[in-house]
Amino acid sequence: MKKIFLTSILLMNLTLFGCISPVPAINNDDQIVPEKTTKPAENNNVLDLSGQGLTEISQEIFKKTNLEKLDISNNKLTGALPAEIRQLQNLKILDASNNTMTGVPAEIGQLQNLQTLDLSNNQLTGLPYELGNLKNLKTLNLSGNNYSSQDLEIIRTNLPANVNIIL
Repeated sequence: MKKIFLTSILLMNLTLFGCISPVPAINNDDQIVPEKTTKPAENNNVLDLSGQGLTEISQEIFKKTNLEKLDISNNKLTGALPAEIRQLQNLKILDASNNTMTGVPAEIGQLQNLQTLDLSNNQLTGLPYELGNLKNLKTLNLSGNNYSSQDLEIIRTNLPANVNIIL
């Protein structure tokens, strides 16, 4: 098997611009990508960056406005999701679970097409009331966080009644 050696920045750029398919598991220590991933991406609407050891989200991601699914789970992300998340207006699924994030920006409430939001197993201590603006939301996973129950009750009153909230 041939191996292609790339830096993580180059790898991300290739993935973002459809030159390679999203790779579910990459050994960042060796920075090795199997050669077969250099085929054109089959679905440019999905970006899977899970388990990459990322400590921050590249601003380039927010330029990929056709994204329908963004998986940034199982990384080392801290702080809050960037407010630029609002640019991903076509996003239907956002998985930011299993990080150490402490906040969610109010701008997340602008993602009107969002159906699944997984924020489980982070270090969230508060929730923006704007989550209640997500009228197409079907699943909200908040398990494994230490947020205020008062925040959740306010958000819940504005969400559709059929939203599955996982606590």
